[in-house]
Amino acid sequence: MRIFRYREVSRIVLGVLMEDGAAYRLNAPDLMSLVSEASKAGVTNEAYIKSLVQDLSPIQAAPESLALLTPLDAPEVWAAGVTYQRSREARNYEATAGKLDASTFYDKVYDAQRPELFMKSTAARTVGPGDRVCLRSDSSWQVPEAELGLVLDRSGAIVGYTTGNDMSCRDIEGENPLYLPQAKIWRNSCAIGPFVRLTETVADPYNLAISCRIYRDGVKVVDESANTGQLKRRLEELVGYLKRDNALYDGTVLLTGTCLVPPNHFTLASGDRIEIEIAGIGTLVNTAVYTHELETA
Repeated sequence: MRIFRYREVSRIVLGVLMEDGAAYRLNAPDLMSLVSEASKAGVTNEAYIKSLVQDLSPIQAAPESLALLTPLDAPEVWAAGVTYQRSREARNYEATAGKLDASTFYDKVYDAQRPELFMKSTAARTVGPGDRVCLRSDSSWQVPEAELGLVLDRSGAIVGYTTGNDMSCRDIEGENPLYLPQAKIWRNSCAIGPFVRLTETVADPYNLAISCRIYRDGVKVVDESANTGQLKRRLEELVGYLKRDNALYDGTVLLTGTCLVPPNHFTLASGDRIEIEIAGIGTLVNTAVYTHELETA
């Protein structure tokens, strides 16, 4: 069961894609309102939504053909770093290129009890499927990072899973780890969607295939795949640290780190098409452009 949103003329519509492939409009403002109503009714989110659609007629169009938006307006997007061995290797490589002793921090955080967590984005900086993600003008080594995203309520409960793109500047972070905010946060530097799959409908979040494909002028130039089973830390562990002495808001998204990093020689170019797919959750498609191109398009 997957939740999505789309624009219909001047209004935003909430929808659900059922396991049998039928999609329905939901009479609710957003996903977190549904979660709240299900809680009040004392039933699971899945059971509550099934009760809503039992007398409805399906949408005739396939969700992928609609004007899809982010599946929710995440007030904050946080991210975890160095949670996969591949990420550890990539961070060490870029730090070495920046002439730093990578072993002093990336190896330590991979093995440490406390995970790396950082603020990634806000609702205003986060884009959805089909939108453009931005490249920084002051970076020459930029990549997408394909990540499983956790949708949380204010208590830290995992409501569902989404597909995320954590755009990153490897040269800026590699030059100095204190530059991490600039390497991670800028306009349109985060994308999520197109769906949120409800937690209770995912049998095993540690067995999800993840793929990242990048096309340049119609030619596939990157094709990487991995599995969330390679994640070193438990999802509840990451959430537990995020909510320590911290306020969470309904609809907060936590990206859980990447196991897919393009080859070290690769950097994104304007016009590149990025496809990030998580099996059973959805495929997030975005095009990379420089920020100044948003103004001239």
